[in-house]
This record gives sequence, structure tokens and C-alpha cells, in this order.
Amino acid sequence: MSDNSTITIVVVDDHQIVRDGLVALLGALETMRVVGSAADGKEALHVVAETNPDVVVMDIQMPGLDGIEATRFITAKQPAPRVVMLTMNEDEDTVLSAIRAGASGYLLKGSSAGEVENAVRAAAAGGMVFGASLAGRVADFFVGSRTAKAPEHPFPDLTDREREVLDRIAAGKSNDAIAAEMFVSNKTVRNVVSAIYAKLHAAGRAEAIIKAREAGLGKA
Repeated sequence: MSDNSTITIVVVDDHQIVRDGLVALLGALETMRVVGSAADGKEALHVVAETNPDVVVMDIQMPGLDGIEATRFITAKQPAPRVVMLTMNEDEDTVLSAIRAGASGYLLKGSSAGEVENAVRAAAAGGMVFGASLAGRVADFFVGSRTAKAPEHPFPDLTDREREVLDRIAAGKSNDAIAAEMFVSNKTVRNVVSAIYAKLHAAGRAEAIIKAREAGLGKA
């Protein structure tokens, strides 16, 4: 995060009433600060580049560059902000497209203020959050494509520490939790996670989890 306590946020939505409401909601919360907003995906890229937020709250259906494509651009660079989708669209293909693009969370509009707050905090801490109506389907996707027989030593390019961190990521643990368990700093974990993404050619945490679970990690 930007410092020891404050989560910086950019809000992206093409409907001004929704955008202003989210800015007001999140800006009023303790330890959160909205540093920018945008009305479409193209504008979001500029605002994110200028403000370097911890979390982007992103709509999907927007004119020009949509939220999924914008997320793909935003998460392509490391370290990248975490992106939480907040949308009306619960179509399964759209949800999975957002995950593949690097989104760290997916909530439906109509979620409570508490759900939005929890999702932003979890994303900032390195976790992944999905709305209650979507969580089961997302979990099925993560585990449904596991191979019948995983290799004995998956990902030989990874170091022992990287494999240990990946195993914890695949188990759904946040960067903060991993740092505490391994007695290292959060910065160390972030650096290791970035190295894992590069070696696995993973666009983000979700894709890394999928590959790790297919290889049999994260089961404990």
C-alpha cells in the first residue's frame, strides 16, 4: 500500500451518479483515500498512471475501452494496482474474462457498502474477493481443471522459496498472511510474487492460482 495505513483508490465508472457515489463512500472510510476517478477505460489508464493507486474499482461496460481491456493493460506492469470489478454483469464468461485479465475481485452492483469496503481492503492486502453469488462458480473454475496426476516436482524453474510462496497463493492466502507465516517482509513477498508471475507467464494472481492448482499446489 501507499504507506503503512492508507489505501489509495481510483474509481472508474461511466455513470457519474455511480462514480460520485463510490467516491463519496470510499473516501469517507477510515484509512482509505480516493486519489482519482475516470469515466471510461481509456481515461482510467491515464489516471492510474498519474496516481499509482493501490486499488482500482472498475466497471466493465463502458464506451471505448471497456473495463476488462483496461484491467488487462493496468495489470500488465509490475508492480500493478489491484483491480476490483464492480458491475451489473454476472455472466460466467465475463467473470472468467475479468479473472484472466488480472482482476483481484468481482462484485455485483447492489453489493452492500460493507462488501465493497471488505473487497477493497482484501485486494489491497493481496487477496481475492468475489461476491457471494459468484464465489461458488469461481471456486469451481479454479479447481475444475486440475489434472488427474500432477507432476512430482512442478515448476522446476522456481526456487524453493518461490514454490513455497506459490503454494500459499494457491491456498488462497494474501501477501500479508504469507509474509507473517514465512517471517519475511511484505515487500519480500511482493518481489517473490512478481518473479513467480514472470516465470509462470501469468498475467496476475488468478492465473497463477489456476496454474498452481492444476499442478497440485495449494491443497493443504
